[in-house]
Amino acid sequence: MKYGILGAGLGLLVLAGCGPQAPEQGPAPEAEVQTDPLASLPPPREGVATDRFARLALSCVHKEYPNKISHVLNSAADAAPPRQLYPAFYGCFDWHSSVHGHWLLTRILNTDPQTPYAGAIKAALAQSFTAENIAGEVAYFQQPDRASFERPYGTAWFLQLMTELRQAEFAEAAGWAETLAPLETLIADYTSAWLPKLVYPIRAGTHNQTAFAFGLMIDWADATGNAAFREQIAAKSLEFYSGDVSCPLAYEPSGEDFLSPCLMEADLMRRVMSREDFAAWLTAFLPLIPQDGRGDWLAPGVVLDPSDGKLVHLDGLNLSRAWAMEGIASALPEADPRRAALLASAAVHKESGVAAVSEEHYAGSHWLASFATYLETRRGIPAE
Repeated sequence: MKYGILGAGLGLLVLAGCGPQAPEQGPAPEAEVQTDPLASLPPPREGVATDRFARLALSCVHKEYPNKISHVLNSAADAAPPRQLYPAFYGCFDWHSSVHGHWLLTRILNTDPQTPYAGAIKAALAQSFTAENIAGEVAYFQQPDRASFERPYGTAWFLQLMTELRQAEFAEAAGWAETLAPLETLIADYTSAWLPKLVYPIRAGTHNQTAFAFGLMIDWADATGNAAFREQIAAKSLEFYSGDVSCPLAYEPSGEDFLSPCLMEADLMRRVMSREDFAAWLTAFLPLIPQDGRGDWLAPGVVLDPSDGKLVHLDGLNLSRAWAMEGIASALPEADPRRAALLASAAVHKESGVAAVSEEHYAGSHWLASFATYLETRRGIPAE
């Protein structure tokens, strides 16, 4: 990741009257004071991990810089600050991290109604979720050559945000869902138009991976009752992955992965297969899952420099591996001997991943809390 730089503005001197000397200038304007958005908040409750995560999201959802902009410029007018390009989701370093930072805050309200940060979270969401801001987001997506913007990772996370709002019970959720609905419709339409043209799966361990995105999209379709969209994603998932065998898990991870190509594929397929069919498919797809319950069969990723935005991806890999293995285990028959080994390895990865979530380096703090919240709150796994 490359960090954006906020250039300093140049003052314009206006000369008045005649004579060789410029008039005396007034005092220079005071520098803008950067306030800590967390200074007025209570400390995290002891033993409540999601309090730490909520604070990290609150600290970045409206933090515009540093920022990584990745988009097509159609004219010089598109060389604009993030807040002007996408007025709702300009913080947290990049668009997709801002989106899942907002999802994190919504998830906290849903799973922990007594959170001491409820007031701050609702104020932050209300600042972002305005009709004017979402109209700006829609206008951005509708510009030429923007249909693929943040596809499929960021757009999948936006649908996950909509899932959270539509399943929420707190009073403001329904109104915010209605406000965000125009962007939801646009993203769903763009995705539906893209899928028939996608001939091959994208098996990367980073943003472009299709398996992870398809899983979030299916969960959104289930939550909203969009049967046609679900069928489209499910059919493409079966087309891409149902014949896969012997996934080379030993080749993982690549040096910048935050998603496991093998485990995310399995976590997707549990959503589109019956329990019995999935168990049989998993035998052929990941034949090396132990049946003795041990957890050392898959080593967590190692990060030597957490200030490096690419290398720190591996902390996210440990978190996403953990939730994928928990999801896979949840879809197997109760007596399946692989469940114990999956859950044991998930616990090892969770311990490593959650310990790495820290405010020390923005390279990780702007996004890892979202992954940790997804894991800690068991999002994506049907209620037992």
